[in-house]
Amino acid sequence: MERTARVETTPPDAPLPAVPPEVARLLDAMPGQPLRRRPGPSAVTEPPAPATGPAAERTPRCTAALRDRLRTARPWRLLPTPAGTPFTFAYAVVLAVTSLVAAYADPAVVQALQQGSSTDVAHLVRHPVLVLVASALWIAGGVLSPYTLGFLLVLTALERRIGGLRTAGVFLCGHVLATLATEVPVGLAVLTGHLPDSSLHRLDYGISFGVATGVGALAGLLTPWLRWPLLAYLAAVLGQDLLSPYDPLTSWGHATALAIGVATWPALRRWADARQGGKGTGTRAGGPHEARAGRPHEARAGRPQGRGALRMTAPPESGDR
Repeated sequence: MERTARVETTPPDAPLPAVPPEVARLLDAMPGQPLRRRPGPSAVTEPPAPATGPAAERTPRCTAALRDRLRTARPWRLLPTPAGTPFTFAYAVVLAVTSLVAAYADPAVVQALQQGSSTDVAHLVRHPVLVLVASALWIAGGVLSPYTLGFLLVLTALERRIGGLRTAGVFLCGHVLATLATEVPVGLAVLTGHLPDSSLHRLDYGISFGVATGVGALAGLLTPWLRWPLLAYLAAVLGQDLLSPYDPLTSWGHATALAIGVATWPALRRWADARQGGKGTGTRAGGPHEARAGRPHEARAGRPQGRGALRMTAPPESGDR
């Protein structure tokens, strides 16, 4: 047998054995003795605490609102749906049908239909209501016209804010008033001899006046950083069209329709506020789906219902818009 001594090693993380009192007094008498320390984890630097106080509360409210809107954005709401925007959806279906007729029907039939729907002076004198309605069933330039995209986006956004009947009223008001504002001067000019008799049968149809009115009306419901750039762009485009010699009557009609839309801002803002108020209280003032906008969790939590409960839980009204 070999005589070997087995040396037991102490793991580095094991606790140190207790030092007898006699040895401890001897070690205290010897200066500069290094002490054995247990290896421990390295110091972890804690992250700085978040800033508190007035400086932390200076986050712009517009930035927070924009972040919330981007987080809850739903792009499909830009287009009409049967349940959300029934007026715009039904109107878009009618325009799609008439656009298909204009594209694939016999050209002679299409010309006769459009001529019969024209809001020229001759038709306005004989059948004013019929031609004012029929002229709004065609898209000048077909379904690929820029007015098609403008119609879908503008009327959808407007109907989601003020409702279908009011959107139809705004569109029809702009369409009728802008048409009369351009055709009545033509009739007077023919009577006074400044224009030939052929001007009484000028072909005039389409949805452009109603779309221009919708754009002007919708601008009043947008935030200022969207409203004023949009109006500046439209003013530049309309100014360029007015300076162009091509179809000046239509250009003046578009400018008139845009001004009519801007003139509806006070009424539209009241309607939009009333619709939002109906959503907050769970009433059906703005549509069939707004009663679900209440607070169902309050009933589950056993809170009191009725007018007193609404006064307790309703948020305070702000001073200005």
